[in-house]
Amino acid sequence: MTLQAFDAVVVGGGFYGAAIAVYLARSRGFGRVLLVERGQALLTRASYHNQARVHNGYHYPRSFTTAYRSRVNLPRFVSDWPAAVRTDFTKLYAIARRNSKVTSRQFERFCRDIGARIEAAPATLASLFNPHFIERTYLVEEYAFDACVLRAWAERELRESGVEVRLATQALAVDAAPAGGLTVTLTGGADAYQVHTFGVFNCTYSGLNQLGGSFGTTRTGLKHELTEMALMDVPAPFKDLGVTVMDGPFFSLMPFPARGLHTLSHVRYTPHLQWEDEPGLDPYRRMQDYGRASRADRMVRDVARYMPLVAQARHVDSLFEVKTVLQKNEGDDGRPILFERHAGLPGAYSILGGKIDNIYDVLEKLESEPLLSASGAREHST
Repeated sequence: MTLQAFDAVVVGGGFYGAAIAVYLARSRGFGRVLLVERGQALLTRASYHNQARVHNGYHYPRSFTTAYRSRVNLPRFVSDWPAAVRTDFTKLYAIARRNSKVTSRQFERFCRDIGARIEAAPATLASLFNPHFIERTYLVEEYAFDACVLRAWAERELRESGVEVRLATQALAVDAAPAGGLTVTLTGGADAYQVHTFGVFNCTYSGLNQLGGSFGTTRTGLKHELTEMALMDVPAPFKDLGVTVMDGPFFSLMPFPARGLHTLSHVRYTPHLQWEDEPGLDPYRRMQDYGRASRADRMVRDVARYMPLVAQARHVDSLFEVKTVLQKNEGDDGRPILFERHAGLPGAYSILGGKIDNIYDVLEKLESEPLLSASGAREHST
């Protein structure tokens, strides 16, 4: 039986998978691209269950490369997805007096080094903080994105680019095809079936090492955290405000445009579980089996020491998700992309991005890659 053939198969229908599928179809001329997503809709997992922050570098004073790439990528992201980006709120960064890994003087120098705008917050905003716990407060330039708007973009662009999308479909395995190329085993129900392709792009984030067959695991070690983002209805002074306290066991309070609420995350309480990735330990299953008791009350109690009015915030809901990071960046909080070719399976790639603006770093890597078309003829980037 002849297998259905595609120029490329993208596994994972989050923001990265959708953007890569559109790139392959529009920029690299792939005529038949298949995107498979195990969920019932696109952008419903990690692309949605996060703090919705469009970074501008401030968050990474201990990783210059990550900070600088965010500075470069932010204006491009705002330009490319203006409808999805919320810029109409005031963003503050504050430096804690104790237990911070950076001082205010170091933070100011860091911002100058990466070219990020920073100025002292006006007294009306600084007064929201307890001066016994906060050394200094700054007005900065940082935004939030609406994942629902990005989902609508992805659905439209994939359709107009001719990408075939199969929802409720899971990729089980990838193997070398006897006559060349790759076979991908899929299931959309009870029965498994295979398709043939010359390129597989695994963009499944926390499920990156769950593909069977000959695909194998990444050479780079991964770490998972089961995290909780508390969705809060905040008191009036915080409605159009975002706050991040640096740099240690502190917190962020950010607008979450998709729900008209704020996310509250806390370095100490947001991670519920953490473990090193290993074959056979399915992170999706681990999250499914977890009880998900909220820690929002503990977050609010601690945050209220720094910003007393937050004690009036109301917990509405929580977003639970598995967050995946590179083990090598645990010490510096850097968030580089993971971009690996599989030596034993030519045309097979594993791709992981730690932040939404990293998409440009991924596309630049793909631009330099010689990719195989359906005919097997090698294409070179211009």
